[in-house]
This record gives sequence, structure tokens and C-alpha cells, in this order.
Amino acid sequence: MKVLITGGCGFVGASLARQFATSDTRTTVVAFDNLRRRGSELNLRSFKDLGIQFVHGDIRNASDLQSCGTDFDLFIEASAEPSVHTGMDGDPDYVVQTNLLGTFNCLKYAQRHAAQFIFLSTSRVYSIAALREIALEEQSERFVISPEQTLAGVSSRGISEDFSTSRFRSFYGATKLGSEYLVQEFAAAYELDAVIYRCGVIAGPGQFGRTDQGVFTLWVAHHYFGKPLEFTGFGGQGKQVRDLLHPADLFQLIHKHSRLKDRKAGSVYNVGGGCSHSVSLAELSALCRRIVGRTVPIASRPKTARVDIPVFICDYGRVTADTGWRPSRDVETIVTDIFQWIQENEADLRPIFA
Repeated sequence: MKVLITGGCGFVGASLARQFATSDTRTTVVAFDNLRRRGSELNLRSFKDLGIQFVHGDIRNASDLQSCGTDFDLFIEASAEPSVHTGMDGDPDYVVQTNLLGTFNCLKYAQRHAAQFIFLSTSRVYSIAALREIALEEQSERFVISPEQTLAGVSSRGISEDFSTSRFRSFYGATKLGSEYLVQEFAAAYELDAVIYRCGVIAGPGQFGRTDQGVFTLWVAHHYFGKPLEFTGFGGQGKQVRDLLHPADLFQLIHKHSRLKDRKAGSVYNVGGGCSHSVSLAELSALCRRIVGRTVPIASRPKTARVDIPVFICDYGRVTADTGWRPSRDVETIVTDIFQWIQENEADLRPIFA
């Protein structure tokens, strides 16, 4: 098997590259990346040890992709400018060119050189205004989706693919939604065997988290290095909830789905941890204190950012129905894996996190 992963040195792409390389030594893995994101270059050492081929390039430049080679069994488009805040108070050029034009370049390349194409999209394609209109109940440490709802695509299981994408969603979400449309057009026009995963929060070892992206890994790192944190928005109590997906569970889905004969080209799937693997920041803080063994000060800033939402939990029922996949790694496992990764790589990670 021959696999190409764009964004291959990012958190998700690198995690998938390593898992493909170790799951079957006969698999050839090519990781393509521009190394723009901090810490991404640290993945190159493990790539060399595992025989993963690295190609330095930028998906904004279609000619760069030609250095990857041809005849791939699977192309995973995992590259992105992933911050929901990007462009909101400045220039959106990079996020638009990378997340939209870059995907278009990848699709043209896949049309000629790949048998299958998986596009890693995001739950951020759903409209912020609609997500804030979901009826919630407030508990002592988290917000909970109410049983009674008036909006389509939301239930006690979370948000499904039928939820609204019709209103604003951030430049990040808009470019990803536009890319989804392009994927579906290539599937219809050129019979490209392509599917779309709208991923929720992916968290685990190998993520160089920041406050605007990767906050759950950042939370563990700040507890480890003794740095202060802040509950921001929705009253500043840390009751916002997300479901978490371990990259190993994402790999299991890709591995399973890519081998099915009855894939539905152009299909869109929500992919996340679901209700059972969800956590609030307040709950995460208690978990970090127990696993890491350190308490850090956590300030409160009640003001809510324009792009923030109180709850997002993936209803992944559609992908389960089509593939039989379910995530298996819970929040405690994810936090423990992050903690152990930081312990084992403290010298490299201290300049980044501390």
C-alpha cells in the first residue's frame, strides 16, 4: 500500500503517518508539509527511523505536489491552517489560500495519481449562531444538551451532519466547507473515490497546542510545567464542553473505511468521540490535577469570543452505520497519553510549552 498525507508533519498527519508505517512494514508513507507550524520539524526524526518519506512543499503551489510521486492507493488531505481565530482580526489570505486553493490543488493531483481520497474537514463548518441557539442545561461543571430541541440535527447524541451550515462560521470553517463542496464535485465529475470527515476535537500525544487550537493538550502541558490557565467565555467557569477523539481512533476508522468495497463517494461524516468521550474544561482541570499531580492557578475571564461556542459533541451515528466504527479511547486515556508524551520528551517540549 502507498499512502500520501498532506500536512504530514502536523499533529494529525504525523500521527497517521507513524501509525500507517508501524501497522504494516510493506506500506510506503509519504508525508508532505511546509513545516510552518511550530514543533512540526520534531517529527522528522521519528519519520527517518520509521522509513517515512518526507517531502517539503506547500499545497498552495500545485507544482510542489509533483515531488511526491504517483500511483498512491490513498491520499489523506490533513493540511490546514486550523485556528478558528485566523483572519478574524487581520488578513485572511493565508487561511483562504491554504484551506481552499490548497485543497483544490490536492484534488487535481488526487484525480490523476490516487485511487482514494480522504478529506479531513472540521466540525467548525457548522454555523456559530445556530450552535449558540442549541437549548442547554447548566450543571455544576458543564453545559448539557437539553432533551427538548427545536433545531434540526441536534439531539442528546450530539450534533449530526444535518445541523445548519447556512450562517457564518469563521474563515476557517468557511474555507473547509467550501473545500467539502469541491471534494463532492470532483467525486461526481471525475468519479474520484473521496469521502469527507468532519472531525471534532482531535487530541493526543504529539500536539503542540495553543490557546486558539489544541487547547486540551495545552491544558495538560500547563499543568505539567506549572503554568497558569484561564477559563474564557460563557461566564468564565470552564463549563464549555467538547468531545475528544484520539488520533489512534481516527487511524482505525481510516484503516477500516479505506478497505470497504461499498464506500459512498462524496459522503460526509461527523467523526468524533461522542457523548461518552466528552469533557468540560472544569472537568479536564480536575483530571489533569489527578493524572499530572499538580495544581495550577486558573483565572476567570467571562467575556466570550465571537467564534466560541458552549458545546460541541459529534453524533457519529452515520459513520458507525456505514463502517461499524466507534471510538474506543476515552478522555482519561487521552490525557494520560499526552502526559506520558510530555514526560518522555520534556527537553524538546519545554521551549515550546514553558
